Amino acid sequence: MKSYTKYDPLVEYVLRSADNTLILGHRLSELCGHGPVLEQDIAITNISLDLLGQSRMYLQYAAQQIGNNETEDTLAFLRDGMQFRNCQLTEQPNGDFAHTIIRSFIFDSYHFYFCQSLKSSTDSSLAEIAAKSLKEVTYHRKFSSEWTIRLGDGTAESNERMQKALENLWPYSGELTEEDAVDAKMAAEGIGVDLKDISGSINDYRNNILERAGLKVPEKVFMHSGGKKGLHTEHHGYILAEMQFMQRAYPGLNW
Repeated sequence: MKSYTKYDPLVEYVLRSADNTLILGHRLSELCGHGPVLEQDIAITNISLDLLGQSRMYLQYAAQQIGNNETEDTLAFLRDGMQFRNCQLTEQPNGDFAHTIIRSFIFDSYHFYFCQSLKSSTDSSLAEIAAKSLKEVTYHRKFSSEWTIRLGDGTAESNERMQKALENLWPYSGELTEEDAVDAKMAAEGIGVDLKDISGSINDYRNNILERAGLKVPEKVFMHSGGKKGLHTEHHGYILAEMQFMQRAYPGLNW
């Protein structure tokens, strides 16, 4: 495995989407068999599979760009924590069902508009991945939005739990649309998404759903960031320890 912590701008950009979907997909997979009811347990497991499938497409493309015998597997299982580019929101613990739903809602509302815009990328591979992903992402957003409304506008306890989850996770929402040099370069070249352009739609959608749910957007909060540059919370290492154990314990293992 090539030892590096900084990639070519295109690879950096692709890995952000690859790692967002990989880490969140792994987080949701932890709930398999632990959902509040059977139907939602199966739905969340299927969403995790969707995200892992999307991650595979991005990782395969990134591996092609890197060369040097990289594969989707080496990128997923042999990179160290600081080489991952996922936003810190995706690595936050599942917590109770309210936290799981709010985390997904914040991400899904961003992911929908991101994929919708990425479909127009001048990079045909990224455009194809976005187009394939959008149908799944549309369902993901519908699922988390409906549950946000249902629980927010439910009992006093469910509203309280959802509000608490929103307050805990909202500080991680800003990084999703925080533009840095890589984002700006990819957008300017027509390859990536103009995050400033989609931010208004994301905020309008979130505000509409949260208002219907009877939830209040936290004000004047400090926004965490750094995941895009490989800086992660303490939770990230535990995810990698579990996800990468087999490949690191038994190098080159084949089924």
